[in-house]
Amino acid sequence: MKSAVFTLVVALLASVFSSTVWAGAYEDMENAITQRDAQAVIKLLDRGMDVNTVNREGDTLLIQAVRNDMPELLDALLQRRARLNFRNRHGETALSIAAFTGNMAYVQRIVESGAQVNFFGWPPITYAAFNNHPAIVEYLIKKGAEVNAKTENGSTALYLAARNGYTDVVKLLLRYEADPTIANQYGETAVDAAMKGNFDEILQLLRDEGGRSGKSFTLDLSK
Repeated sequence: MKSAVFTLVVALLASVFSSTVWAGAYEDMENAITQRDAQAVIKLLDRGMDVNTVNREGDTLLIQAVRNDMPELLDALLQRRARLNFRNRHGETALSIAAFTGNMAYVQRIVESGAQVNFFGWPPITYAAFNNHPAIVEYLIKKGAEVNAKTENGSTALYLAARNGYTDVVKLLLRYEADPTIANQYGETAVDAAMKGNFDEILQLLRDEGGRSGKSFTLDLSK
């Protein structure tokens, strides 16, 4: 009986010690990320820290490597098979962030490692279109991204590009047969978005491809 109790106490003490050690290691990791010290993070991984460690904001190390522009850490994480499709509390993956920031090298490395280019929410193509990165939009399409993929509210990459006045992205998407008639949950198409922004060139491009407003107007004869 005494032997069993002693074994249990030793196990509990070991568990507490291990938790304390890793709590300190986690703080070291956060500090290293803040200072963009890739080597320090890699050393922690070599000591046994989980490659998929998540910070308080819900970002994995892979997402943080992209967000903080740490290519050496990115490569180390990919080599250690970090989870590519983990989504943070905002529904973003590492590929989403890379597409938004316009970092083609990161986008290519993550996609070539097997990351999903299509998923529900805000797929990477919508991030690239929203922030005016036509080269990344085209790369993602060539890698299988759905040209008419929608965000949670039904907005397509074409709608987002039209809303922000990104002519080159609009031209590119239309060249890959993006549908200008798709309306989001508010009944707005890319044409409506271009009209709101007074983007006349984009408006003409969309109409030339059959685009039209998703809004219906009823004439009130009582007025």
